[in-house]
Amino acid sequence: MTYSIRNLIIVFLSLIPFVSFSQRIKQSINTSWQFHRGAEKDDNKKGYWEQVNIPHTWNVEDVMDDEPGYYRGIGWYQKELYIPEGWKDKNIYLYFEGASQVAEVFVNGKRAGVHRGSYLAFSFNITSLLNEGKNTIRVKVDNSHDPDIPPLGGDFSVYGGIYRDVYLIAADKNHFDMDNYASSGVFISTPSVSEESASVQIRGKVSVSKKVKITTTIYDKEGKEVAVSETDPDKDGSFTVQVKHIKKPNLWSPENPYLYKVVNVLRDAKNEIVYDEVVNPLGFRWYHFDAEKGFYLNGKPYKIMGASRHQDFKGMGSALSDALHINDVQWLKDMGGNFLRVSHYPQDPAVMEACDRLGILTAVETPGNNQITESEGYTHNMLDMQREMIRQNYNHPSVIIWSYMNEVLIQPLYKDKTPEREKYWKNLHELALKMENLCQDEDKERYTMIAFHGDFDLYKKVGLIDIPKIAGWNLYQGWYGGKFGDFETFVLKHHKEFPLKPLIISELGADSDYRLHSFSPVIFDKTQEYANLYHESYLKIIKKYAFIAGAIVWNLAEFGNESRQEAVPHINNKGLLTTDRKPKDSYFIYKAALAQQPFVKIGGSDWLYRAQQADPGSNTEATQPVTVYSNQKEVKLWNNGQLIGIQNVKDGKAVFACSFKNGLNTLKAVTDRGDEDLIAIDFHVIANQLKNTENTFTTLNVSLGDQRMFEDEVTKESWVPEQEYKPGSWGYVGGKVYREDEKSEKYGSRRNILGTTYDAMYETQCVGLKSFKADVPDGLYEITLHFAELLTPTEQEKLVYNLESNTRSENKLGYTRKFDVSLNGFIFLENLSDDNHLAPITAYSTKTTILVNRGQGITVGFIPHEGEAILNGIQLRKIF
Repeated sequence: MTYSIRNLIIVFLSLIPFVSFSQRIKQSINTSWQFHRGAEKDDNKKGYWEQVNIPHTWNVEDVMDDEPGYYRGIGWYQKELYIPEGWKDKNIYLYFEGASQVAEVFVNGKRAGVHRGSYLAFSFNITSLLNEGKNTIRVKVDNSHDPDIPPLGGDFSVYGGIYRDVYLIAADKNHFDMDNYASSGVFISTPSVSEESASVQIRGKVSVSKKVKITTTIYDKEGKEVAVSETDPDKDGSFTVQVKHIKKPNLWSPENPYLYKVVNVLRDAKNEIVYDEVVNPLGFRWYHFDAEKGFYLNGKPYKIMGASRHQDFKGMGSALSDALHINDVQWLKDMGGNFLRVSHYPQDPAVMEACDRLGILTAVETPGNNQITESEGYTHNMLDMQREMIRQNYNHPSVIIWSYMNEVLIQPLYKDKTPEREKYWKNLHELALKMENLCQDEDKERYTMIAFHGDFDLYKKVGLIDIPKIAGWNLYQGWYGGKFGDFETFVLKHHKEFPLKPLIISELGADSDYRLHSFSPVIFDKTQEYANLYHESYLKIIKKYAFIAGAIVWNLAEFGNESRQEAVPHINNKGLLTTDRKPKDSYFIYKAALAQQPFVKIGGSDWLYRAQQADPGSNTEATQPVTVYSNQKEVKLWNNGQLIGIQNVKDGKAVFACSFKNGLNTLKAVTDRGDEDLIAIDFHVIANQLKNTENTFTTLNVSLGDQRMFEDEVTKESWVPEQEYKPGSWGYVGGKVYREDEKSEKYGSRRNILGTTYDAMYETQCVGLKSFKADVPDGLYEITLHFAELLTPTEQEKLVYNLESNTRSENKLGYTRKFDVSLNGFIFLENLSDDNHLAPITAYSTKTTILVNRGQGITVGFIPHEGEAILNGIQLRKIF
């Protein structure tokens, strides 16, 4: 019986036509490259080549160092390729996912092609340039500033290098179009979608030398065939497939990211040979924006909430692995976000694939930032990038918006109120129209967006608000200036003056250094607490108005910009995550508001080393507010096993007054469902009466000129803000807080302080103080004094993203400062000035030991000779 069944199977198989497969081969070639930074060509020189792997950028270190600027120039890459004998009849392509920003490719010394632009894929057919066996490819990459290549500016660094994957592709002579802007050559749209039925249109082109046919199969998520169609290409190789009446489609959404597959197979006319195969994702969804009611997805109101993303990672620049790109999308998904603004440039294919798979709606944009160049070259490159971006990302169901300019009026050319400026506005307007028309020609289904900065009247005057289908506004009221309430005023103004124009908040955010904290936060102090107030305030308004289609936080994660200074130099730290992806409290604010899964998190979970002055009347306990974030109804909080309290959760949080003692404090939060979170905090309580702490006093670290607490996670030291001296305790005598503008709440400088990683501490200071006193008990102490001259002899130009006046007021030309510093009456530092240690915006610290006896405590005196004395920070450590 078994034998006869086997024979029947053999007979049956013999009746099936034999099918020969000649499908394309795609393999990454990321390893074993050689790299040289520089334009010189003496490659025989010893040490000329450096061994690297792709992804690679040459700007990892110089973007983050204290030297102004970073290398923008030429880098050379070289690699040997071995072409197997079996590929001799194939078409062979080199495919680059991205190289910044001009890439010129050579194969065996012959030029294969050139690509302009940092952020999109490109490929070259290198078949005719190859030899059998061993071949050499060289790639000249140049990230020099070029007035004809966007971005011309922007709050990010343009990293150089081959920083995304490189592939070698071998395809049959008969293949789907591989010369269409590095796209798949097949374009899928869904002309009609409803809960009852859907239709699909597949367009494409093939390159063939024989009579062929194309089979198109749609598979559902489980691999079941949904529809099959067969067609012949036209004489020019183009083809169109219409699939109608797919019943009861499984709709794609962030809650249900259901993906179908469209498989296009190119065969010979006799169905004996498979030449090529292309696979693309398919998601059925329909959506629209309404200027009055907001955004609708699959027929239902749907508030867009998410974040933007740059492609940086700590210690890597832009050269990330696919896993790190995917992880970022997962961070957004876990937060409860449903939208990613892929900004300010198209990003790695792994990002888009993850958005499709995880269910994240997206807007993808080209890097037209800050300003334009009025040249044919710039216009050509902008249009070319937009076309590349659309064709390469056309088949992603996650994409609902094509974007093409960001804050383009923020840094215009020419002087204001001149004929040249007015002509510039006109040329910019014309370019925006060309970009919009191109988007409509390429893809009529999706929406378009320009992101504007907050100068409403200027964008209205230039006419840019009228052009895209959606207006995106980057709004920072209450951060760079103004107050939180100005945000609501602004969106109401837009809705009144442009009642037919849908509105998205394309950026909102506030810087927060995860090391800085304050329970009395003020504007621009860079503390997490002020950023939390900002986000909570904006969230209320975003939820309040249906006409706000959505809001996109700037940014998902911190990212690099070499020109940025401030608390964390070279980093825009508005991220909900740090550069190495540690979540801040602001991340949990959104998770509490958006996540569907039960969630609880104790705020300040990255603030594990704390110090604070003891409560009045106590030397051993200090009380701090503890915020617990949750999307549940009720939270209980314990400290070291003792119940602190029970709170109802309101607006995603519950706040407890928690008493901390010296040493380890273990907090536990539990929701009414039983979900819990646990953190351990090492707390240093600073006694009010220091003389009573003979056996317990250890350290005192004070930041002058601000009201922020600073955590040094490396040394595990905790800094406390200044206070005025009281007998028996510690503090400054005399002096005032340094402010760039005496009329502003903002304190300190926003300069990159050279020679330190503790910029946040050195950027603030007390000016004109007479002394700093600490009534410590007798003993031997180490004392460290920290100084930084914040006045500079030259004016600093305004960094454009700060949206304030053109220059800063922190400098005073010709100002001279000279003073002595004494310790308990003897001169320790003499004539401290910019002639010796006080170089402008440079950290200077010095330490010594001092014996305290007879109850004298420590008095640091300041004796001015010219100008006023300064002090940025002080540390006391008892040795014994």
